[in-house]
Amino acid sequence: MSVLVKICGITRLDDALASVEAGADALGFNFYPESPRYITPEAAARIATALPGDIRKVGVFVNATPEAVAIARKTVGLDIVQLHGNENPAHFAAESPLWRAFRVDATFHPEAIPEWDVEAILLDGPAGALYGGAGLPFDWEAVRGIAGRIVVAGGLDHRNVGEAIRLAQPWGVDSCSRLESAPGIKDHGRIRAFVKAVRDAVHHT
Repeated sequence: MSVLVKICGITRLDDALASVEAGADALGFNFYPESPRYITPEAAARIATALPGDIRKVGVFVNATPEAVAIARKTVGLDIVQLHGNENPAHFAAESPLWRAFRVDATFHPEAIPEWDVEAILLDGPAGALYGGAGLPFDWEAVRGIAGRIVVAGGLDHRNVGEAIRLAQPWGVDSCSRLESAPGIKDHGRIRAFVKAVRDAVHHT
């Protein structure tokens, strides 16, 4: 068993490099202007050029047009487009591979997830109007057994990611706000602890 590790909300080069050094597989850049972790495609591109070629660069979009997504993807050299709003993935087929976010709350049922043609479904906790980054976990056991690849996000850190992996058995995990000292400013010690906790959990699963 292996689990992909994504560190999201990257806004600074030193945080990106610290994530890579810790062993992250993917880094997320948030292109939603209302997010406290918003970064322009041009700034993200400057960070991306300093990354190893095997690090997957994920662009996070909220209700952006296909045209805007295509421009950002080309500017940054994105490997993955993550749709985190109310988008229909069928309108973004040219941007494959796609991840589509789905919020999990107390009323969640696996059959509520549409049959999207995407590489992975990212399951996030409730976030109100923030569209993610709220640091709230959900019932991981409720999503166990969902067909296809799932990425668990929402309120993960080194203290609980092992339990999330054990219960949800995801293809990937994604952490953002709980690895920060302030919005958009990563705590490198928390990043290292998080990645180590993921690898330890995989080793013992």
